[in-house]
Amino acid sequence: QELVRQGEALKRTEQMVDKMDQDLKTSQRHINSIKSVWGGLVNYFKAKPPESKPEQNGAPEYYANSRLKEAMMSSKEQESKYQESHPNLRKLDNSDNDFSKADLVSSVERDPYPKNQQLRAYHQKIDTNLDEMSSGLSRLKNLALGLQTEIEEQDDMLDRLTRKVETLDINIKNTDKRVRQL
Repeated sequence: QELVRQGEALKRTEQMVDKMDQDLKTSQRHINSIKSVWGGLVNYFKAKPPESKPEQNGAPEYYANSRLKEAMMSSKEQESKYQESHPNLRKLDNSDNDFSKADLVSSVERDPYPKNQQLRAYHQKIDTNLDEMSSGLSRLKNLALGLQTEIEEQDDMLDRLTRKVETLDINIKNTDKRVRQL
């Protein structure tokens, strides 16, 4: 969730940088008008730039990637089930542990599910726990893959934002120099 929030903040930052770039272009037009009569005439006859949203340069509205959202939803759905089945979060029933280790080893060698009901229940409990571990690992894998995809997308967004800020910085310095020359 924090990664999604950071992605939204990056998107807002990118939009603000785009707005600043648009404002800087308007300032350039005004400086040209002030600098000379010729610049004023050129600006007068030149088509006024549209007052629409700033150019996004390939930055659509921000949405966390679908892989991460699906993994988060799946994880939230399984959370209560996980808490009910987690060994440290549930009350363990140790009443069926009255068998010896030798019985367990000898029974496992002969038959995966022994005839002894207590051992059979123990083996089934182990299988159930392994299934729960498998589903938990699967959930973690999906979350990790979703996080990886989200981080890669935000890394691209940071690269794009860095290029925009560097260009904007150069343009601001040039505009400042032009204003000082006036």
